[in-house]
Amino acid sequence: MKILVVLESYYPNIGGVEELFQSLCEGLVRHGHAVTVFTTHEPSQHAHTFVNGVEVRRLRFRSRYGFSLFSLPTLCRLSIDCDVMLTTSYNAALPAWVAARWRHKKIVVTFHEVWGDLWFSLPFMGRIRKYGHSLFERLLLRLPFDRFVAPSLATAHRLKAYGVEPTRIAHIYNGVDYAAFEGHTHSPPEVFTYCYFGRLGISKGLDILLPAASRFAMRYPESRLDLIVPTKPAGQFKKITKLIRRYNLTPHLRLRHNLSRSAILHAVSQAHCVVIPSYSEGFCFAAVEAVALGVPVIVSNRGALPEVVSGKHLVMTDLTPDALYDALVQAMRGAWSSTPIKRFPMENTLEEYRRLIEGML
Repeated sequence: MKILVVLESYYPNIGGVEELFQSLCEGLVRHGHAVTVFTTHEPSQHAHTFVNGVEVRRLRFRSRYGFSLFSLPTLCRLSIDCDVMLTTSYNAALPAWVAARWRHKKIVVTFHEVWGDLWFSLPFMGRIRKYGHSLFERLLLRLPFDRFVAPSLATAHRLKAYGVEPTRIAHIYNGVDYAAFEGHTHSPPEVFTYCYFGRLGISKGLDILLPAASRFAMRYPESRLDLIVPTKPAGQFKKITKLIRRYNLTPHLRLRHNLSRSAILHAVSQAHCVVIPSYSEGFCFAAVEAVALGVPVIVSNRGALPEVVSGKHLVMTDLTPDALYDALVQAMRGAWSSTPIKRFPMENTLEEYRRLIEGML
């Protein structure tokens, strides 16, 4: 079977979604399928190459918006002889769906999150952009993809609430490669250190974390925040660094970016806890990875977080800086709640995707 996978980003870019789809694509190749990935282009990357048996083709646009606008001609050509197409929300989904309908191909979309009215409550985005993104999300939800994959029950419920037929929804948890965590031991320093790592997404609660950190630093000046974030998108990074200066956090935190995957896991394992004050989560790789490393987490409990969080954890009583500050104080005192560990093996995810794809044909 020939499978065309259309993504905003792929290996060697680092991120939970990138790792998920790299594992899925390489796993499908091991099962005897031919897999082609079509994605965005970075200057250091080849436009056409093979990675562990997966054919990777890149459109010469670094912007995901440019990818949405200009990828269709190439997609129509690549989809001629494929049997099925896979894509994800948001920017890759529309051109992938158009190409699939043009060529009469089956198409599956993994819908990472459904924000709906949450768009209008999120920070770091102007009203016009919020309306634009909300309308685009509603458009995608109305498109008749053959199947919608929800990476959590929370996302599945949101898909249903926004009009997707239940018969077209498949619930498949995202998977992680637990072998990657071997060799990393939770060994925090004497100085209380809490960590945020992940994307600069507008829903990630950095506008809540930084003022909470400012208050926490005044009470516990010896504590440290380890902030591991990318420098892209540049506009978002500029806003975050501006907030760091506004709250006088430079002496309190260590700001790092462009770390390797192994270096990120090592840094997380050296923290006393990981903070996840998200407005919403469709799955949350950061929480699952922290739990796998044995690192306690402080979470907002929004979206899928109640489904994936386990081990030692604290739940914020509200989505405010004060609530996060209170949780950090509890964490420093060691007042953790604890539940049995949950695991999400990549092998299970791969098998469920394989059955879904093969069952469609």
